[in-house]
Amino acid sequence: MPVPPSPVLRAAVRWLERLPVSSTARCRALFTNHADFSDLTPTQYEAAYSWLIENSLLEDLHSSAAVSERVFRTALASSGAPWLPDADVLVRSPEELPEDALRAAEALGIPESEAYEQVSAVWGKVNTEARALIGSAGELALVNLIAEVTEARVEHVAAYSDGFGYDIAVHAQRHPLHVEAKSTVRRGRITFYLSRHEYETMRRDPAWQLVAVQLTQDLDIAAVASVAAEWISAQVPQDRGSFGRWEACRLDVSPDALVPGIPRLAPLLNAGTTGLLLPGAQNG
Repeated sequence: MPVPPSPVLRAAVRWLERLPVSSTARCRALFTNHADFSDLTPTQYEAAYSWLIENSLLEDLHSSAAVSERVFRTALASSGAPWLPDADVLVRSPEELPEDALRAAEALGIPESEAYEQVSAVWGKVNTEARALIGSAGELALVNLIAEVTEARVEHVAAYSDGFGYDIAVHAQRHPLHVEAKSTVRRGRITFYLSRHEYETMRRDPAWQLVAVQLTQDLDIAAVASVAAEWISAQVPQDRGSFGRWEACRLDVSPDALVPGIPRLAPLLNAGTTGLLLPGAQNG
């Protein structure tokens, strides 16, 4: 649902401020009959109460976080705002806050600078959860796809350990392949996070290959492409001193760095194989 109207957000704050020390019935009577709360209608109070229930905000009435911040973060996270998944690019300063975020911040008395920090926090949480879901779906779909077109044993090693430095092992005596899968549902933008462990594995393991997996909104594979280790090495940060070390970095893959299919898988493909994994295939 979109960010609730300003009166509903204000009503939500009043509920959360009073419910820790009073019952629902007493709060409802207070909001309905006391002049200090008559600037909002009973309908708006009830809409706010329903919204709090829907978003599980009544399950922890004694949270240490400020009430206005909790309401603001939840309003954004539950809004389905189209800009939120790309907030790291679209909202780079308080001056770039979208209208719905500004309206919610004003209603809750949150300064723009603080609202910007809250937007960043919400994006981080949403992004982490989405990456975990999309990443797992992409890995499993790629495991199944590779298994369908090769006789090699395909093992989803990331399903039981994240210590390998890659997600999928294709066991073949002459042409082993260790696939680090990075999945996305975004079109026109391939961004992924590379850990230092994955990078170091790439450097020492000649069988390592990063594969970008484009998924549909239904989490089906739409396209597969490979990214060369040489391109990755040219993009990662450099440790500049004895007391600093990067542990993860974000890489935005340029279109010219993508090679359709998985060329290194070619020797293992069954005769007559066509489709997404075929080296040089034109993926959608």
